[in-house]
Amino acid sequence: MSTILIFATISISLALVFYTLGVWGERRAKILKIRHLIFFWMGLVFDAVGTLLMERIADVNVESATTITSSLHGITGLLAILLMLVHTIWASIVFYQNNDEKKRKFHKFSLLVWLIWLIPYFIGMINGMM
Repeated sequence: MSTILIFATISISLALVFYTLGVWGERRAKILKIRHLIFFWMGLVFDAVGTLLMERIADVNVESATTITSSLHGITGLLAILLMLVHTIWASIVFYQNNDEKKRKFHKFSLLVWLIWLIPYFIGMINGMM
């Protein structure tokens, strides 16, 4: 296993851990707090780093990028990272507006984005095992 693949895998796994802590912590607290926002940003950063590293690996292995699961992984991965970006920025805005009503309802969007994010995560894991 190459060093870049190890770092990419660790980064994507840390993204899962931090984003999950943020989403489920917010859901349990029933209100958006600063710690959830920090976890969202950390998840986004680690996902971006892991994605960039995986992209470098895919550029080297161009022939593997033509499979259906790789295409699906790329499409869902792009959608997921864009949703994470929108979600995290929106969470920042909601938090700094300090509107308790919006903070209490925010978790519904968080859970949806997290579930969508899991799709490319598991597709990538399955691709890696094959």
